[in-house]
Amino acid sequence: YLKAGEHSRAAEYLREAVASDPAYSAAWKALGKALAEDGREQEALEAYRRGIEAARAKGDKQAEKEMTVFARRLERSLAG
Repeated sequence: YLKAGEHSRAAEYLREAVASDPAYSAAWKALGKALAEDGREQEALEAYRRGIEAARAKGDKQAEKEMTVFARRLERSLAG
């Protein structure tokens, strides 16, 4: 759904994925992207923060780094 531009629907399914497996950092990253592209920046930021925690816990440095970059961009955007 994300690739098809159906961001809201993608977010719905990705929320289910992270609810069933909160350690699934790739799903958190995709959820953050879906929410950001749907204009829900604050929710996207929270998803990235949760994803960073999950990636850090698994030792997934690449995912942690990517989501940190995305989160910082959103923080700057939200700060105006």
